[in-house]
Amino acid sequence: MIANAAIQSVHKTTPGEHVFSVIIPSWNNLPYLKLCVESIRKNSTHKHQIIVHVNEGMDGTLEWIAAQPDIDYTHSNTNIGVCYAVNLSRTLATTDYIAYVNDDMYLCPGWDEIFLQEIQQIGHPYFFLSATAIEPIASSICAIEKDYGKDVDSFDEALLLKEFNSLPKNDWAGATWPPNIVHKDIWDLVGGYSIEFSPGMYSDPDFSMKLWKAGVRLFKGLSKSRTYHFGSKSVKRIVKNAGYYTFIAKWGFTSSTLTKYYLHRGKDYTGPLTEPQLSASLKLKNFMKRLNCALKNS
Repeated sequence: MIANAAIQSVHKTTPGEHVFSVIIPSWNNLPYLKLCVESIRKNSTHKHQIIVHVNEGMDGTLEWIAAQPDIDYTHSNTNIGVCYAVNLSRTLATTDYIAYVNDDMYLCPGWDEIFLQEIQQIGHPYFFLSATAIEPIASSICAIEKDYGKDVDSFDEALLLKEFNSLPKNDWAGATWPPNIVHKDIWDLVGGYSIEFSPGMYSDPDFSMKLWKAGVRLFKGLSKSRTYHFGSKSVKRIVKNAGYYTFIAKWGFTSSTLTKYYLHRGKDYTGPLTEPQLSASLKLKNFMKRLNCALKNS
């Protein structure tokens, strides 16, 4: 797949003048990508390197990105999926911190300053932080449900900017989804996003599990770093991989075991995580899942 993708990498920005490297994979989603990039430009406290991977770009995305002097980019003439896309984008990153953002997200004012303050307070690279998503229909207990528009045309930016900071939410455990941020050394230590999950379903919990195996125990969702998420505009168009079973085959248990018993995702944050205590019944359940997975693959 990727061997025939005609990969291109273009580096236009000046190294040393940015705080984060913000990676955005995009697949023929130009109106959302423009809104996402503009939100980073105008709502960031600091200057960041923006790196976009353009999958195909047949909707004018490639031409638009090529004309932007402040955006580095990679391009494939076919859709190589999110795992290859973010790993390819990482090769252009010039800062110590890699932030991964979906192209259907609008980053709210101060999103980056909250990240930076938290990183400085932590004082070591073994962390994984997520911003808090505001969604028209909340996709999980980690998100805030409030409708400011289900697409670009209906987006009420003015109302979001007026209200986003006042929506109640505590810091939460179990950072997994974008927008997220990790130190480049930790990204490289675990090898980025695993290509066996291409085009990308279940690559997020897999990345978290790889971080766990590398010794990361600080998985924190920051309430005050907020983004508006229109809701999986690209995911709805792809032929999805069987990531649920790939995760079980790789790790020996379900992704829900990871999120519930390891990461305690969505619960109020109380500090770094500890080793989970799994019940005999849960171990048996995961054994049966592994057996079922093996039978499917036989």
